[in-house]
Amino acid sequence: MNKRTLNNQTTIPTLGFGVFQIDENGTTKAAVLDAIKAGYRLIDTAASYCNEREVGAAIKTAIDEGLVTREELFVTSKLWVEDVTAERAPKAIQASLDRLQLDYLDLLLIHQPYNDIFGAWRAMEAAYRDGKLKAIGVSNFDESQITNLAEFSDIKPMVDQIEVNPFEQNIEKVKYLQAYGVQVEAWAPFAEGKNDLFKNDLLQSIGDKYGKSIAQVILRWLYQRNIIPLAKSVKPARMAQNLDVLDFELSADDMQQISTLDTNKSQFFSHRDPDMIKWMASRHIEY
Repeated sequence: MNKRTLNNQTTIPTLGFGVFQIDENGTTKAAVLDAIKAGYRLIDTAASYCNEREVGAAIKTAIDEGLVTREELFVTSKLWVEDVTAERAPKAIQASLDRLQLDYLDLLLIHQPYNDIFGAWRAMEAAYRDGKLKAIGVSNFDESQITNLAEFSDIKPMVDQIEVNPFEQNIEKVKYLQAYGVQVEAWAPFAEGKNDLFKNDLLQSIGDKYGKSIAQVILRWLYQRNIIPLAKSVKPARMAQNLDVLDFELSADDMQQISTLDTNKSQFFSHRDPDMIKWMASRHIEY
């Protein structure tokens, strides 16, 4: 799999596997192991997903069985809101490493743009310098939030993981982040199937031209926008299909047609909603 280069010269795979909403009852371990077997090398989890232990177990099994080396994998996790403080962040970083059975993370993100962002970022910078983190970044930060953090910190965020899918294309935000030297990752690239995404006539017609599925068209669309998509599946055949998007290219007309699907609105919730911020502030993660 080819890679992109972050602003600290760390390389990151162009296609990622996400584990949001995969249960920690054996399902996550099986899914991650199947993803590695399929060819995924970027595995994205988070403390708030409550499945880091099984992600780590799968990685250990894959390494022990000789399927992959640790150096070939790019493992990402995220600090939950309650741990985004100067005091709690170092402990939370180590806790994630322990649950994942890893000596270092390839990328750690601040999951949401709330709480003591600067205090947590200083702790992340220290862990980065100590080698516990190979890259650091943020998730769900808008242009002003990431600029504020970057301009008043020693180390500039390397990644911003945001919602990007055909119905929420975040065109201007993506342009800004890319021009600012921040790699964009896309969560919910399939919008969790909302608006009958997998029955969309336009996307189906584009896929038919290339003998590709709607999911493959979306992943290729993101790839051509220099965005790293994080696709989720628990089905090995679907995992393999989601990786098989580098052998065709969407035309400029295809890209323009897909742009007409944009509603310029989150398919989930607004990060500016006070009630949502209050909910996140009150949510305590039980590990």
